[in-house]
Amino acid sequence: MAKRRRFTPEFKAEVVIEALSRQSSQAELCRRHNISQVQLSKGKHQLLENAASLFEHTDKQSINANERIAHLEQLVGRLTVALDIQKKH
Repeated sequence: MAKRRRFTPEFKAEVVIEALSRQSSQAELCRRHNISQVQLSKGKHQLLENAASLFEHTDKQSINANERIAHLEQLVGRLTVALDIQKKH
């Protein structure tokens, strides 16, 4: 039984972007990179299906980061007050 090949995300992205740019035919790309047309089609479909999430990801990360910063700032404020109280005693 043949061992399955694993492709890196960078390789997949490179091949799919090349396919979408239409500089080469899909058959030519598959021959050059030694992949099946099914693999290329799945890659194109996956990229197009998830393209919007590339832009959402940054927004969600920044929202989560801002919430975490606000929470940590509150904790620092509480700890500062608690420390001030202990210093007075």
